[in-house]
Amino acid sequence: MLAVGNSMMGDDGAGPMLFDLMQANPIEGWQAINGGSSPESVSHQVRALKPQRLLIVDAADIGLAPGEIRIIDPDDIAEMFIMSTHNLPLNFLIDQLKEDIEEIIFLGIQPDLVGFYMPMNEKVISAVQQVYAALPQWQGLGGFTLFEGE
Repeated sequence: MLAVGNSMMGDDGAGPMLFDLMQANPIEGWQAINGGSSPESVSHQVRALKPQRLLIVDAADIGLAPGEIRIIDPDDIAEMFIMSTHNLPLNFLIDQLKEDIEEIIFLGIQPDLVGFYMPMNEKVISAVQQVYAALPQWQGLGGFTLFEGE
């Protein structure tokens, strides 16, 4: 699992919060890497693990209610205007990783507020906990809904 986001920016800390949960309570079969706001800088660590599947978790402003979770087709990320606090658009990173990783799943959690020193919304915290709980039995899309431009 590659966590993306900035824990100092309110709900953008969804990915790092999942990373912290996985560090405190590891899940068999899963490894967690914290990519922060420049996940491209850890792509070598991801590649070194040689995963068959990579789950990327990030806050994604896709116009839903705070805490809503959606799987976003990595091929659609370039066409979508997804709020990003990252140095490079995620589609560049995903395209690069696709060369070595068979399956890449992008899971977006709808943020409420993203701003320095803002607290995380309770619904976003709950969504992160829901994703963490889904990891041990993960199959396919992990039981989450594919985003279809709702």
